[in-house]
Amino acid sequence: MAKKKTRQNGIVYSTDPGWIHQSDQEEQPESPEPSVQQIRISIDKKNRAGKIVTLVAGFNESDEAVDALGKELKKYCGTGGSVSEGEILIQGDCRKKVLDFLIKKGYSKTKII
Repeated sequence: MAKKKTRQNGIVYSTDPGWIHQSDQEEQPESPEPSVQQIRISIDKKNRAGKIVTLVAGFNESDEAVDALGKELKKYCGTGGSVSEGEILIQGDCRKKVLDFLIKKGYSKTKII
């Protein structure tokens, strides 16, 4: 059975009464409001065997937030797709649906390229 190991920079015990353990994890900055972000919606056919993909890019959010938004967007459009490197890929030409969805979510600076 594997044991969980916590990293404390090699310190096991300290006699210093003012010592506070510094976490290795960095605090992630808060993502900006959806109305401030400039989202671009475009169509892409390159390196996809001629198949059309709707590409949604320009997110300034954490990867988890983009993954959740991509899942909701795929469900709303009724198609498949994926999320990679902060971009959402939706199968087919769904630019109008994606634009409507993002405006409902509060992304007011969204434009179709």
